[in-house]
Amino acid sequence: MTHSRPHLPPSLFLAIGVFCIGFSAIFVKWAGVAGPVSAFYRTLIAALVIVPWRLRQTRPLPDRRDLVWVALGGVFFACDLTLWNSSLLLTSAATAVLLANNAPLWVGLASFLLFRERLAGRYWLGLAVALGGMVVLVGADAALRLRFSLGDALALSSSFFYAAYLLTTRTVRARVDTVTFMAVSVAVSAFLLLALNLSLGSKLHGYPGRVWLSLLGLGLVSHLGGWLAINYALGHMRAAPLSVGLLGQAPVTALLAIPLLGEGLRANQVVGGLLVLFGIFLVNQRWRPAGRAGSNTVPTGEESRGSQSRPAQQHAGR
Repeated sequence: MTHSRPHLPPSLFLAIGVFCIGFSAIFVKWAGVAGPVSAFYRTLIAALVIVPWRLRQTRPLPDRRDLVWVALGGVFFACDLTLWNSSLLLTSAATAVLLANNAPLWVGLASFLLFRERLAGRYWLGLAVALGGMVVLVGADAALRLRFSLGDALALSSSFFYAAYLLTTRTVRARVDTVTFMAVSVAVSAFLLLALNLSLGSKLHGYPGRVWLSLLGLGLVSHLGGWLAINYALGHMRAAPLSVGLLGQAPVTALLAIPLLGEGLRANQVVGGLLVLFGIFLVNQRWRPAGRAGSNTVPTGEESRGSQSRPAQQHAGR
């Protein structure tokens, strides 16, 4: 008699993925190198794994138009990482993560202004709550006078590029499998970041071992491991718990930063952060599908077409 091998619950993969991504800011801080440099090595290390993986597959490439859109997404993602990694060296990890993950707000606004999509009242409520949370987070005086610290400004700017990444790739993700999508986009990001670092004269070698270990962790643990674990969970879980679970990156990073970086949390950061998270949660509900998100996928990027098009899946790559 044969016994079927027990499957691990998708929620466990989601928790592992969120925990891995929560380490992104920690690894960047530990590396302590310029933002464009850590962004380059994050994408390069991930590309060295995912590109050969894709080349071993016999699946045909997407058509040229889809590849162009995926490549454009890689351009925006490179800009996002450069700004976000730079912000982490100038502000706290918790603040940088919270401000940078406001992309769903800008995606909704762009959809309304550019594509004339109707937005539910829940979106506008979430937008108001999240913006109020940002005011509390960075300080009322700084927000009203638009005098953010440089780190806060870079983190918030990165969220605009991440929103551009989501808008650029949200349609094509329904037609391109995960491994192909990541291989193309991360390779484009790595190439552009290499060109940027060379033009800036950035130091790309000669670092001590602890820096290389941090960069390896950033590429393998946070980007590749976290991303694949979350995408596996996305093919098996309903949208409601997913939208809540993916918001876990911010509190995970904030809690990890206390013992690992020695960063404390001020009262305004706690209150503002909770408001931002609740606002983003409400915004995410604007796209919640009515049906169950169940597909028999494996962690190799073979998601169902229905689950690939969900915006929540696109929020997994930070």
